[in-house]
Amino acid sequence: MSVEPFDAVDVIRTKRDGGAVAEAPLRWMIDAYTRGYVSDAQMASFAMAVLQRGMERDEIRVMTDAMIATGERMSFAALGKRTVDKHSTGGVGDKITLPLAPLVASFGVAVPQLSGRGLGHTGGTLDKLESIPGWRAALSNEEMFAQMQGDVGAVICAAGSGLAPADKKLYALRDVTGTVEAIPLIASSIMSKKIAEGTDALVLDVKFGNGAFMQDIDRARELARTMVALGTDSGVATTALLTDMNVPLGLAIGNANEVRESVEILAGGGPADVRELTLALAREMLALAGQPDADVEKALDDGRAMDSWKAMIRAQDGDPDAALPAPRETHIVRSAVDGVVTRMDALPFGIAAWRLGAGRARAEDPVIHAAGIDLAVKPGDRVSAGQPLFTLAADDDARFARALQALDGAYEVGQDAPAAAPIVRERITA
Repeated sequence: MSVEPFDAVDVIRTKRDGGAVAEAPLRWMIDAYTRGYVSDAQMASFAMAVLQRGMERDEIRVMTDAMIATGERMSFAALGKRTVDKHSTGGVGDKITLPLAPLVASFGVAVPQLSGRGLGHTGGTLDKLESIPGWRAALSNEEMFAQMQGDVGAVICAAGSGLAPADKKLYALRDVTGTVEAIPLIASSIMSKKIAEGTDALVLDVKFGNGAFMQDIDRARELARTMVALGTDSGVATTALLTDMNVPLGLAIGNANEVRESVEILAGGGPADVRELTLALAREMLALAGQPDADVEKALDDGRAMDSWKAMIRAQDGDPDAALPAPRETHIVRSAVDGVVTRMDALPFGIAAWRLGAGRARAEDPVIHAAGIDLAVKPGDRVSAGQPLFTLAADDDARFARALQALDGAYEVGQDAPAAAPIVRERITA
């Protein structure tokens, strides 16, 4: 039996006492945990020390690189065109990937969008797309490359298990040890997979607000800066936008209804906030891909982006023209008074949609594609007594009571319109 070069207890003590862990023992710690030599208890202790003591920029870089080294590393160099990806830290009604990927691909850029499934109040891109009859998330590397190299250009699919397997193990441990909030661990988790994916450039949509993972804008900013630094240090051109997630994004929260809203955006319409964020992220992605002057609005309005969308869906065996699932039951919530919508908190609406069946409590749970919430109004809109505020949709009306419970106190109709706030607050670069 080979002798290990380092001791986990020494690494834990160094971080516990506020020191910086040297490169060699930190790389060993990640590798030894992935192969089972370092125990869950030891790694949990290390993760707690990181949460409490933080990490220096170089430590985070080394840890991320060590996580990448536990698995495969993809390369798109043979494609012959620039690749640019986008990652969102997640929110309520965040369907931006759906219109964004085909919009950017319509400019001849390859978009490798490796996406995930929803858990809890945050929806998953793959769950939304699986509302489309026939569409499949699982692609081989060969299928993915062919789709990006050809006329389609964009691919949205499930990430293979070979990318950063250390992250999968560490992510599950953080979830049960109260260390999810550690910024170095969040940043290395996200960026290890994105860097291993092999994209040339990456744009990060880092959310803040009551419906976001990072509720405080200062912590969201710190996370964004940490991830931009990681990408830059690894040779991936990376920028980030800090975006507001205090109010649900768009009017649709769910799966099938979010696909419908995405198609409206691709047809040149849709809610103003969804269009605004789609265009802002597209401009960032295309600038990193060498097209800073791309007219993204024109591509949405003249049908090019819609053509790319239909080609992308068909390439993954979906029917872009098929009817989407419709709910069996609906429940309309109406305003009790005349006034102005002053507040709609994102998080309770996300939880309500989850309780209606649009999300899952456990990874193995199915989602109900037709379930969700359609908003009729947003903060700042004037309403009359009896006017619909939003509609709940489910396959079983027994779900409405718990969804309404989640929404108790989550919205307000008053007399004074709230101050308008921009959706994109800051742009963060290296």
